[in-house]
Amino acid sequence: MQKRTLGKSGLEVSALGLGCMGLSYGYGPATDTADAIKLIRAAFERGVTLFDTAEAYGPYKNEALLGEALAPFRDKVVIATKFGFNFGPDGGQSGMNSRPAHIREVADAALKRLNTDVIDLFYQHRVDPDVPIEDVAGTVKDLISEGKVKHFGLSEAGARTIRRAHAVQPVAALQSEYSLWWREPEQDILPTLEELGIGFVPFSPLGKGFLTGAINEQTTFDSKDFRNVVPRFSAEARKANQALVDRLGEIAREKGATPAQIALAWLLARKPWIVPIPGTTKMHRLEENIGAAAVQLTAADLAAIETALAGIKVEGDRYPAHLQARVDR
Repeated sequence: MQKRTLGKSGLEVSALGLGCMGLSYGYGPATDTADAIKLIRAAFERGVTLFDTAEAYGPYKNEALLGEALAPFRDKVVIATKFGFNFGPDGGQSGMNSRPAHIREVADAALKRLNTDVIDLFYQHRVDPDVPIEDVAGTVKDLISEGKVKHFGLSEAGARTIRRAHAVQPVAALQSEYSLWWREPEQDILPTLEELGIGFVPFSPLGKGFLTGAINEQTTFDSKDFRNVVPRFSAEARKANQALVDRLGEIAREKGATPAQIALAWLLARKPWIVPIPGTTKMHRLEENIGAAAVQLTAADLAAIETALAGIKVEGDRYPAHLQARVDR
């Protein structure tokens, strides 16, 4: 697989990474550990070198999974993990926490779970309104100087926050949602990242599965699947949004690809410093996603996609209200 560099950071990774959250959390029961390890190692064997996790995924279980799965080739991969939350006795999130002392505690614990001596990319998972971003960036800067962390990242941060953080410690990458059905980053975020030389790592590049064409208004989700509370995944919204997937399917057939591959190839074509991290629990989907790196979209293809989708309005918010409140504006 081709490599890309995240902005001016010098951090080189595969053009597509692997988002590992769904193996442990968020989309129903956790994947069997042996199967999850097999999938992670299969991704590496096919050229993937960026693996994304967080203490919140499980919590903690996903980091431990990656630590075990990537141990045989740790020096050949980039591991990204995140800090920023408190967790209650039941494992549920109990508020944000990006206080400097807590960041240090999370870093030390993550190093043990990941079975490594350095975190390649350490993201603030969500911007904490109670802690100045300068304090957060300064703490990660200290961790970098101590050799515990290599690069600093932000997630779902607004342009002003990115600038303030970057002034203290260069931000290697921003991780936020971006796809054919969530294009808000094009307004302020992409221009800011390009100006500052920061890479972009889109999560949910397949619209949490919707852009694959495998979900429709009749689809039922596991009781533990968080899409049950996402307004964009209500039955009414899925019915309304089917038009986008239908059009994407037509474009994919014309290119001899799948809708998922077109959605990923579209992101790759946006900027050379964009590295999507699709997640999956299925080997055939892993193969399909990785195949997107070989799909070449011409300027004419991209223009056709814009024209085809311009008149389609996506229905439903991407988060329920209590989670949307955590997104830094």
